[in-house]
Parts: sequence; structure tokens; C-alpha cells
Amino acid sequence: MNSSNALDTLKRSRPEWSPWLAVVEETLAEAATSRWDAFVPAPPEAERATPLLSHCTVVIEDSTVRGLLNRLLKTAAGGGMPTFETLAGLALRGIDVVGLFAASLSHDRSRIAEIASSTGAEPDALHAVAGLLPLPFLQACNRRWKHALPKSWAEGFCLLCGAWPALAETRGIERDRYLRCGRCGGEWQAHILRCGFCGTNDHEQLATLVPEKAGASAIEACKRCHGYVKTFTRLQGCPPASVMIEDLASVDLDVAALAQGYRRPAGGGADVEVSVVVNAPRFLSWNL
Repeated sequence: MNSSNALDTLKRSRPEWSPWLAVVEETLAEAATSRWDAFVPAPPEAERATPLLSHCTVVIEDSTVRGLLNRLLKTAAGGGMPTFETLAGLALRGIDVVGLFAASLSHDRSRIAEIASSTGAEPDALHAVAGLLPLPFLQACNRRWKHALPKSWAEGFCLLCGAWPALAETRGIERDRYLRCGRCGGEWQAHILRCGFCGTNDHEQLATLVPEKAGASAIEACKRCHGYVKTFTRLQGCPPASVMIEDLASVDLDVAALAQGYRRPAGGGADVEVSVVVNAPRFLSWNL
């Protein structure tokens, strides 16, 4: 199922989520364009345990990033969600657009909170929108860097952007296990009997939860670090743009995991030091 069909299905099943899904839809529509491909730098040489994006210099067009942020802010603020109403008119308050873009790329929650404080926005609301801002760029990176992605990757975080996985897929007859990133849509093969968060391979510390009516899905959890990842059994992986939708659509599994005391780690799985340079109207850079 492509991302558009998956999103339509989610809208019908979760009509109460319509305001936020409108923001997601705006983001995915932008990610489907090719304009962000021009901002993808040459693929760096892969380093052990370091996401490819780290240490890159990204040259972006101010108007493209600003235009997307303005649309996301307007859609979020106009959706009737009280928390997001603080984002109304934010684009007119001198918000640091490129700094916000760079902070989101680097999983820098404290910097996003500083920007929210300086503009009067509610921090959680701005963080939610900021999390979507670099998604079109990251998915462009995934498209352009496929040949450069390391085939052997033993870490639990995304080999491209350093994010923790949104979900896992057990595929085909061989039942190979792949972790999927909800930001760039990337994938990397993972060990079956190993926690991607803390690295333990002690089978007594690893648990599989199968909620009622779960279908071809389960929750893989770690008793040591209390992290978890949702796992789906399928013939082949879902398209990159659909990973975020699949994550949202399976919120019942998140609720079940939380009820058992498990949680998703906050932030990213690795520090991503990226320099963002804007090419118009003047050159500025943010090193994070």
C-alpha cells in the first residue's frame, strides 16, 4: 500500500486525528517532490557506528525550507488543536528557520525549546512540527544515497540519520529482520536476538509481547533497558514514505507496550553533527 492510500485509510479509522494528519499529509506531499534532491550532498564515506549524515555540510535554499515550515505551522495552528494554536503567526515573529531545520536534523531538543521560548510557542507543539521539517530532505537523502549505505550495520539507530527505529519488519520466507526509520524511510538488517537500544543479547532479558487481535504484529521488548519496537511480519518492506503512517496506524501496540512498562527512547540514537548552510539571500551556517 502506498503512502497516500495508507494515509486515507488512517484518516477513516482515526477521524479524531484529522488535524494532525493534515500536517503529516502536507509533509509527505512535499517529500514526494524532487526539489529536495538538489540539497543532498555527495554521499560521505561510511564510518563505523556513525550515521552517514553526521559531519556533512548541507546547503539548502532558504525559501524552500521557509515555505514548507510556514505551511506546516499554518496547517497545525488552524486544525483546532489547543496546544498548536500557539504556532499561529509564528512565521511572522522572526523564527530561526534554518536553525530549527538544523536542530531537528541533529535531534537537538534543547535548541528547539530555546527557539520556542524566544517566539512564545509551546515547546512540545513546535517540536512536533520541527520533527517533520527535515523529512523531505531526509527522504531525498535515502533515495540518492542508496548505493552508499553500508551493507553491514550492527547499530540499533538509523544508518543514515541516527534516529531510533519506528518499527521492525520480519520479511519473507527467510524471516529476515529489518529496522525502519520513520524520518528518512531507511532500512537496515538487524539481529533477531539482540536489543537495538542497549545491545544486550541475553535471551532472558528479551521478551515478545503479542497483544490480542494483533494479527501479524508483535512487540519486541527489552527487560534490561525497557525499550521496545513494534514488529510486523510481511512479504516485503513498506515504501519509505509509508513508514511514518504505519507507525501512527499501530498506536494500539504502543499503548500495550506502555501498559507493560516499556517505552521508546527519547531523541535520536546517535549524535549527528551536521552543518547547515543557506544559499540565499546570504550564506550563514549552523554547526550542531
